[in-house]
Amino acid sequence: MNTQAENPLDSVMYSYTTDNSRLEMENKILKETVSHLQNELNKFRQPALMVCDVVDLMENNAIIKTPNGNKFYVSISNQCNDIKSGDTVLAEQKNLTIIRKIQSNKRFNVEKFVIIEKPTTKWEEIGGLDKEVQEIIEVIELPLKNPQVFKKIGIEPPKGILLHGPPGTGKTLLAKGVAAATNATFIEIVGSELVQKFIGEGAKLVKEIFELAREKAPSIVFIDEIDALAAKRIELGTSGEREVQRTFMQLLAELDGFKPLGNVKIIGCTNRKDILDTAIIRPGRLERLIEVGLPNKEGIAQIFKIHSKKMAMEKNINIESFLKKMQGMSGAEVQAICTEAGYFAIRNNRIQVSEKDFLDAIEKILKKEEGEKELPQMFG
Repeated sequence: MNTQAENPLDSVMYSYTTDNSRLEMENKILKETVSHLQNELNKFRQPALMVCDVVDLMENNAIIKTPNGNKFYVSISNQCNDIKSGDTVLAEQKNLTIIRKIQSNKRFNVEKFVIIEKPTTKWEEIGGLDKEVQEIIEVIELPLKNPQVFKKIGIEPPKGILLHGPPGTGKTLLAKGVAAATNATFIEIVGSELVQKFIGEGAKLVKEIFELAREKAPSIVFIDEIDALAAKRIELGTSGEREVQRTFMQLLAELDGFKPLGNVKIIGCTNRKDILDTAIIRPGRLERLIEVGLPNKEGIAQIFKIHSKKMAMEKNINIESFLKKMQGMSGAEVQAICTEAGYFAIRNNRIQVSEKDFLDAIEKILKKEEGEKELPQMFG
């Protein structure tokens, strides 16, 4: 059997080709690595771009607002198209020329700063406020549930309401109750926190909150301590006062921008109606004012029944005897009395609450009230 001997030259050529391919591959990888490192080096040499908001457009130029609140009239790069008022853009730091538009995750940021929930408070869980409940049903619940009625009649329901009265009388409960009755998203803002925490960003945040409300409609925007944001305007002195004014003006602009039959309603809440700016409560804004005062005798009885219905109480308790002592108290104080009475029973190793427990609880709450009233006089 004849066999052809292997040619040594072929073996050398194969080895040369293999080595050459390997070297070319390594050279390609090295070039890509050098190019990548060069790009990274260029990034370190480039100045940072500034994130700005477009306020207005004028032909081929724009007015932008920088993060510190200053506004500038700047040019727009030819490569940057479809710029609109309200967009977030990147601008070159030296002359603030707009380089490109970016997508900002506004709604995600807003949701971190407000309380969003679906309340479950039912109307029957709110005692002593029958008249107030009826007003809120007419102004908030009915327009959200049946807007066609208002179209047929030819009237426009109020955009929002203002709940005012002493602390602890159930203003927040009423707002949550109507949100539950309408299955609306409840967006809660605290006016004092909005002013204190977001200096320089208050007006922008208000705008985005109302955008979120429209997106999650039907919704109710509940502004607690609205007096911190909408107090009577004074001479603008400090930068903080100017910021409050900008935030307040943005709130008024949002109220004016709502369609009358829209499915977003606003509820303001305050303990100090006397210091509010009249601009916030004029017709077309929070025009319906609902006073939530201290409950009367029947109201206190209803509130006590609601908060004590699950309590284990001794038999033959004369409830009337201590209900009279609760006159002049708020709903929150009646709830606190029920809680304290339960604690008195627990401390005495009992599983039922006695009449004495309630009387001791009332005395404790009254002493607390007297102490809080004396503090301002001591330091006044």
